[in-house]
Amino acid sequence: MMTRRDRQVTAVLGPTNTGKTHLAIDRMLGHASGVMGFPLRLLARENYDKVVRLKGAAQVALLTGEEKIVPPRARYFLCTVESMPLDKPSAFLAVDEVQLAADPERGHVFTDRLLHSRGFEETMFLGSDTVQPLLKRLVPEATVVSRPRFSTLSYAGARKLTRLPPRSAVVAFSAAEVYGLAELIRRQRGGTAVVLGALSPRTRNAQVEMFESGEVDYLVATDAIGMGLNLGLDHVAFARLNKFDGHAHRRLRPPEIAQIAGRAGRHMTDGTFGTTAELGAMDPETVEAVEAHAFEPLTQLFWRSRELDFASPEALLASLEARPERRELIRVRPPEDQQALAALLRDPEIRELAGHRGAVALLWEVCQVPDFRKTLSEQHSRLLGQVFRHLSAPAGRLPEDWVAQQIQRIDRVDGDIDALVARIAHIRTWTFVTHRVDWLEDAGHWQERARRLEDRLSDALHERLTQRFVDRRTATLSRRLRSGEALVAAVRRTGEVLVEGEHVGRLEGFRFQLDRTIEKHDAPAVMTATRRALQEEMPRRTNRLEADDDGCFRLEHDGAVSWRGAEVGRLARGDSPLRPRVRVHESEFLDGRARERVRLRLQNWLNRHLRNRLGLLYDLEQAALAGAARGLAFQLAEAMGALPRGRVAAQAAVLERADRKALQGLGVRLGAASVFVPGVQTPPQQRFKAQLWSVFREREVLPPPSDRIALPAPEGWDEATALALGFRLCGRPDRPRLAVRLEALERLAVAAHKAAPVAADGRLAETCGLTLEQLPVALGALGFRPGPAGQAGDERLWAPKPKRDKRPKAGPRKAEVVSPFAALAGLKARKGR
Repeated sequence: MMTRRDRQVTAVLGPTNTGKTHLAIDRMLGHASGVMGFPLRLLARENYDKVVRLKGAAQVALLTGEEKIVPPRARYFLCTVESMPLDKPSAFLAVDEVQLAADPERGHVFTDRLLHSRGFEETMFLGSDTVQPLLKRLVPEATVVSRPRFSTLSYAGARKLTRLPPRSAVVAFSAAEVYGLAELIRRQRGGTAVVLGALSPRTRNAQVEMFESGEVDYLVATDAIGMGLNLGLDHVAFARLNKFDGHAHRRLRPPEIAQIAGRAGRHMTDGTFGTTAELGAMDPETVEAVEAHAFEPLTQLFWRSRELDFASPEALLASLEARPERRELIRVRPPEDQQALAALLRDPEIRELAGHRGAVALLWEVCQVPDFRKTLSEQHSRLLGQVFRHLSAPAGRLPEDWVAQQIQRIDRVDGDIDALVARIAHIRTWTFVTHRVDWLEDAGHWQERARRLEDRLSDALHERLTQRFVDRRTATLSRRLRSGEALVAAVRRTGEVLVEGEHVGRLEGFRFQLDRTIEKHDAPAVMTATRRALQEEMPRRTNRLEADDDGCFRLEHDGAVSWRGAEVGRLARGDSPLRPRVRVHESEFLDGRARERVRLRLQNWLNRHLRNRLGLLYDLEQAALAGAARGLAFQLAEAMGALPRGRVAAQAAVLERADRKALQGLGVRLGAASVFVPGVQTPPQQRFKAQLWSVFREREVLPPPSDRIALPAPEGWDEATALALGFRLCGRPDRPRLAVRLEALERLAVAAHKAAPVAADGRLAETCGLTLEQLPVALGALGFRPGPAGQAGDERLWAPKPKRDKRPKAGPRKAEVVSPFAALAGLKARKGR
């Protein structure tokens, strides 16, 4: 049998990316049994999976504080350093990242393994060169093997965050900083994975998988990436070079920078490191040290006595305070377990329960339960106190109903990222507790329940992180654009345009609207792919528009013409108000022939639509009339259905009885004040005519309120506009005028002429719906003038203004016809003679 001196002890030292872990696993599998201790649960799990693939699950065990997979015939144990089975002899033993013996929090555990843990055939310590001088003094029998880095790590300077190359990691040292950086990268580059020490291994693996699979090209992390994550990184950028180490803010030491920067470049692929532009350049001395991997050696390792005295609480505290005998070692500051012990012993009940050696040993075991929230809060101390009280009871077990209540309280997947992180930390504590099989009656059941809950919370956290920090569309497009490959585009029936399956915009009718969130520098390539898709879509869309029935088109209130809800054109000025044109919107995707096909279809629909709304006016235009009747009908249609009686008095005077009857049949009323078409004077038709009039006049004309009989003339209303909208302007042109509805003015004219001379009183106002203030203005517009004032109390009477005799003095003469059609008929008659 080998003696301690015959055992082979090797220290394999070097920077990251030197293949140390691969070498150790290969050596372990050459032995009949082996144990490897890793600094992180994540690393232990990763290498456990690797060895399972090589040797099969039956031969491999996993031991961490929160996971225990131990097959009956397991030969190889992959563990966290704290969970290494020290009482189990094995042929091979290895400890990874042994330089962590200098860590103020956990260093004493690594130092203990360095001093006391050995394989009975071979022992291997893996770590950084900085530990070499101390290791040689503390383990003189060790053979040191230096491993050079396979690839080169070089400094790339400071860069803006938005200028970082793909496959970069940005490093900060607080959750708030990480979230802020991730938000910025999401906006600029589509998304990023996020890695924090507070994430569960499952969440961390899911985030890393997004990065490794190429779903995102960036990673924002704390120094948690410094160990345990083998990533395909090309560049590491530091956004900060100082951190809070649990006691004070301090600047990162060069070896710590190198540990993180060394994640860039794997195996034979070179990597780079640098800083963000906001931080500024790294000092030359640090750069030189990191590039050459030349650092000051460690001078002391942290230590705590392993000879603990459980005779009493005081004896245990004293043994924990023991000082090392060697000057290379320094007593560790009280770690979490020691702080928890001190806190519990301040409780008189706990101190009384810890009255014998077994109880003190049990109390110390309870103090090993970690607080993954890293707060060492009163809440954690209270939980440990409850655990110890239950275990000190006669049953010696944790009550199942109490455990169920504690876990149920955490069983929620709602809330934001911080809430989920807190719950995961809490359930990890309970996962640790459930793996103490001597504390629970049915430990397997509670282990499975805690594991399932941690998985659910981890998945929910991964989902929240992805929702917040990943814009899948931008990420996909950015990745494909950088690859130089042609992008694949498609158009859905809804008009949504997809490039590489991601929404990039929408086809509104025949115009493409690029999504506003597409970056300016990405837009040309996206538009190139979009054009290819739309070249095939536009002919189909044109055919569909031509084939659609009239119900698919609509004239909007602002003059837009829409098809299936999408604006495709607008009304434009035509030859008359009743003959507007349709102007199809410009589109780079419609050629001249297709645009004309669209225009013709829209124009044909519009003509039918106008006739349906204002059919009486179109009937007037096309009526089979002659002479003065034909001219009067045409003028009425051009004026949108109303003319002052005085303007067409000469034409009206020569109308034959048959002409009058024909006009009445067409809906024309030859009134005392106006000649108009009552059938096109309803409020909806007035609004519609206002729209057509606005197009013809090429300026906006507001329609009149539907509930007003008379109102102050709106700004911009002239006589023609008022008539088109069913009103007459009353009053002097040099003063504010009154607009009165045609029907009301007509009622007033009939009543006033019938009773002339007439008093402008309430009875007359009631006849037409005007106020007493409006009535005189309307009477004046009808040609009425007030008579002389009578005696006091008498009303002034209004009478029509006397007409002057305009007949010529020499002999009777037929009235002059002003109708253009009548004049034309006269010319033809004379020519015939």
